[in-house]
Amino acid sequence: QVQLVESGGGLVQAGGSLRLSCVASGRSFSRLAMGWFRQGPGKDREFVGYIKSGGSTRYADSVKGRFIISRDNAKNTVYLQMNSLKSEDTAVYYCAADASRYLGGGPNEYEYDYWGQGTQVTVSS
Repeated sequence: QVQLVESGGGLVQAGGSLRLSCVASGRSFSRLAMGWFRQGPGKDREFVGYIKSGGSTRYADSVKGRFIISRDNAKNTVYLQMNSLKSEDTAVYYCAADASRYLGGGPNEYEYDYWGQGTQVTVSS
């Protein structure tokens, strides 16, 4: 079992920055691939990015160049640094863990075994 708790959401003006955190417990964090997803109002949940256990990352085109995912294995934490925020980034942001595959991670929800409760990010224009 892996428990995930996100934090850091809030209200920010367009063009601003916000950093989300996701703390994991219950499994060797360094071996987990971690993903970030989001669900905007009236939309399906969508892929934002992921970071593999080795540190490689991949991002959705909509956030590439603006968002950065990093991890601190000593703190069992993955971060989502969001810069140059736009109103369309408004969403509930979820972190997810792929605990079942070696060198896992991917852009699809089904590739992840555990999910956090989500944190709201609202970008005002």
